[in-house]
Amino acid sequence: MRPEGLSEIPEWTAAAAATAFPDGSHAMPARDELTDEAFGVRGAPALASPGMLALVTVLQFAEDLTDQQAALMAVRAIDWKYALGMELTDPGFDFTVLAKFRAPTVCALRTAV
Repeated sequence: MRPEGLSEIPEWTAAAAATAFPDGSHAMPARDELTDEAFGVRGAPALASPGMLALVTVLQFAEDLTDQQAALMAVRAIDWKYALGMELTDPGFDFTVLAKFRAPTVCALRTAV
């Protein structure tokens, strides 16, 4: 995973999101609540930062989506692209990254119980 924080929101993504969601959405302000520093950096290089994957996981839970559906939302939903700081043309990430991201957390929770 990349050690840098969430990227800045691209200008076109911010403009499109503001037009599409004039009153905002649950995905857009969620970005402000999570940072890479809160989750640390571990694991092998991947396509997304820990903060981005954590935010996707939160949005996925809020919308009751599968990993594959969440990855598709990151490609086609303007409010998700805004929240994740993605360019409008960003192709997203492979859905299997989400399970790999959650695996260390699940293992830690099991040993703590």
